[in-house]
Formats: sequence, C-alpha cells, structure tokens
Amino acid sequence: MKPSSFDYVRPNTLQEALELLADGTEDSKVISGGQSLVPMMNFRLARPARLVDIGRLSELEVIRTVDDRVHVGARVRHVQLQNTPLGGPLGSLLRRSAALVGHLPIRTRGTFGGSLAHSDAASEWCLLTRLLDAEITVRSIRGERVIPAAEFFVSVFTTAMEPDELLTSVALPVLPDDHRTGIAEFARRAGDFAIVAVLGDVTVSDGTVTAARIAIGGVDDKPFRSAAAEKALLGGTFGLDLLQSAAEAAADEVDPPSDAHGDAVYRRDLVRALLPRALAAGAAA
Repeated sequence: MKPSSFDYVRPNTLQEALELLADGTEDSKVISGGQSLVPMMNFRLARPARLVDIGRLSELEVIRTVDDRVHVGARVRHVQLQNTPLGGPLGSLLRRSAALVGHLPIRTRGTFGGSLAHSDAASEWCLLTRLLDAEITVRSIRGERVIPAAEFFVSVFTTAMEPDELLTSVALPVLPDDHRTGIAEFARRAGDFAIVAVLGDVTVSDGTVTAARIAIGGVDDKPFRSAAAEKALLGGTFGLDLLQSAAEAAADEVDPPSDAHGDAVYRRDLVRALLPRALAAGAAA
C-alpha cells in the first residue's frame, strides 16, 4: 500500500514548527520517528494533507533531572530509555518498559512523545505516564500548558492536544527506593502490541503497602488505572498473596472489549495472571 499524496515540511526551530501548525493548513500531522504514523498512512487509515517533520529539533531529544522530576523530551527515542543510566525504581521501570516496545529498529527510530501522541491504550509509554501521574507539556504559538496524564488520553488515537499544539516534554516523578515497580504483558508475538499489559508501582514500608498505583492496558479505550486493585493493595503485607488478591479485584473491575485478539473473559484472565507477575520480583525481594 502507498499513502495518499501529502505536502512535507521540515522546520529548523521549535518556533518555526509551532508557526507551521498554526498557519491554518487543515489536517497537518507532526511526524518524528514515524513508526506509528507511516504504517497508518500506508494503509490509508490516516490521510494527512501535510507532514510537519520535527526531526531537526534537537532540543526535544534531552533527558534531564530537575529536583524531583525527570523531564523526557518528546524526541527521545525508545532505545535511549532502554539504555538509560538513571538509577532507582524509575530507571528500572523505564528500561524494562522500553525493552518491550516493538523491535529494535522501531526502538531505534520511534520516539517517546510520538508514542504518547499516538495514544494507543496498550502502549507501554501511555500506561507508564498514566501510572506515574506524569505531567505532559504541550506548546503552541499561544503559549505552553501542562496536561496531567489522567486528562491527556481521551480515547483511542485521541488526546487532549489541540491541532496547533506540539508535545514537547514529559515530567516523571523520581521514585524513592521504597517503591517497587514492574511491568508484565502478553502479546501473540514478541514486538506486537500487548493484548493486555499491567504496570505497577507500590510503596512498601516495613513490609506494608502504604501507596499503590496499577495501570492496565488492553481493557479500555485509554490507559486504565485500577482503583479496585490499588484499594486491595493498600495496608496489606506485600507478597504474592496480596498481589493475587489485587489481581482478582482488578479483573472484576475491568470491562474489556472482545475482538479478534481475545474476548473479554480472556482479557480478564490475563489481568489475573499479569498483575502478580508485574510485581513478583519485588515480592520475592
């Protein structure tokens, strides 16, 4: 398949990119790594009239830590996060999550911000930002605004960004050493989008869970935070029994779709299996 015809522009500065997005041209799409958009264009599921290529915007390729936040530029590639030297529970979660993103060529070219803007509910990065209550910064010629991850993802392939806005960076919290994080997912083949994915972040003090966050992909049209699982974990003794109880609570809470990859019953069973697995290493530690 080939895409429908389109115009192509490659700005040299962030300001130029923002001006292009605001110039009134209808149906412009930002392209960075192109690992999600180009296949959709080839199948003509997306037919942008113009591509705005931000590949020259090197200021969006930076990872920096400021106080208690790690700021990840929109053009940071998956492989950079897979190899990040960042320590602690956040660094561990970033490396483990990045390793599950597609195949090596995709991780080499695809970008963190592009994955978020694509807004696939099974995406590792969409789930991670929702899990950690990340703050997503977008820019336009009208100014800058920060969107909480809970508000950023609207539905499949739809975000809270306006057509003239560009995602520039994401702020993730630095996680202290009493946090235990993990990810587990199931896909038909390595590199495919997960049928169900579970990410977890729990805070443990003297063996007791004092805070918990659980995000699940593949069960809703956007990244899903399981309030039932989080409630089941709070105050419990951290271990496999508690994780299995939380998994049951999450499976009862979700209302997953049925499609060619699996029906709702199957997806609930995957939630039961994957939630304990995501944090099992921490439970055994």
